[in-house]
Amino acid sequence: MNSTGSIMSAKRTSLLGAALVAIGPISMALYTPAMPALVEAYGTTEAAIKLTLTSYFAGFALAQLVCGPLSDAFGRKPITLVFLSLYIVSSILATFAPTVEFMVISRALQGVGAAVGISVSRAIVRDQFTGQSSAKIMNTIAMMLALGPAISPTIGGFVLEFSGWREIFWCMVIYGLVLMAAVAFFQVETNPNPGKHHLNPRRLASNYLTLLKDPQFLAPSLLIGFGLGNIYALATVLPFVLIHNVGLSPSEFGMTMVIQSGSFIAGTILTGRLLRVVEARKLVPYGIALMIVASILMCALTLTLQPTIATVMGPVGLFVFALAFVLPASFTESLAPFPHMAGAASSMVGFLQFGGGIVGSLIVAAIGDPVLGLALVLPCMPIMGVVSYLVFKNQIRQPAAAE
Repeated sequence: MNSTGSIMSAKRTSLLGAALVAIGPISMALYTPAMPALVEAYGTTEAAIKLTLTSYFAGFALAQLVCGPLSDAFGRKPITLVFLSLYIVSSILATFAPTVEFMVISRALQGVGAAVGISVSRAIVRDQFTGQSSAKIMNTIAMMLALGPAISPTIGGFVLEFSGWREIFWCMVIYGLVLMAAVAFFQVETNPNPGKHHLNPRRLASNYLTLLKDPQFLAPSLLIGFGLGNIYALATVLPFVLIHNVGLSPSEFGMTMVIQSGSFIAGTILTGRLLRVVEARKLVPYGIALMIVASILMCALTLTLQPTIATVMGPVGLFVFALAFVLPASFTESLAPFPHMAGAASSMVGFLQFGGGIVGSLIVAAIGDPVLGLALVLPCMPIMGVVSYLVFKNQIRQPAAAE
């Protein structure tokens, strides 16, 4: 741990961490209301436009495995600035993309640049805080992590309707520039022992294998991965269900997504208040129970009723509300045992959550029917996360049984 004089306060860490973690989800979801419009703008297919989102997911997920170890090796701040520079350049390229193929490449590069936000935001917390203090900061960061994809479609819908799809990317450029300035002026280096040994391929492989074999890491990380991954997969499905099947305009779609963002805000505010008197881990069972109920409702209502705002967004709202109870403890527990490789651990958590989003969205795309995907694929993801959590938690409590 750094000396007292060089460590950031909890408030500064929370604000910077929240701003950093938001860039990935915002860049993913701000764009979603424009996806149906881009089908017409480029004279292409829905599948081709969905590929621009999948390429973003892929760039983001794969870069997670690199930027965390790079921040372990060279420091959190310089690596953050390098990746944000790439993000800004690729956002400008996307603004002027002349073809859908050019857009796919630009979005992939944008995902690589944005990947630094999630891994570094958690690493700067783990560098300085543990236990309940960490959980409180992680709650603030978790709010932005899920609030980003929830509120961004609202903004994107209005920008699209009143300006156009290119202006959506200019919003991303502005956010990237403001965030880069905040990092340059306010982020203090928190990595106590940077060193190039963190990039040794054998050590890196060993670190990731250690994480993937440790039930202490897998239990909370897979719960996060399938939970937040479900939100990202939802972002690829909801625009088509609500605009095409329910019949909303882009701005109406944006306003409807306030149900998701409002539910998550309510959940994080309640969680923040409860964390003053209750340990974070004690909230997890309640969150898990509500996630299961939301998943069952999502499946049942979509299969039995014509899609409406209520039948689609009711279960989604309950799901994100439940997720707020789970995230603070899960983030803290996934990183706490690994202070010597906080960047790598944070990167793997990020890879799992965006990897979950990629897999979910690809399965829905393969089915070809967004409504059927909403009914069958998306409710399964939280259930798989809960099952994984319970299985690996059991191995932690009963190590002899795991032999």
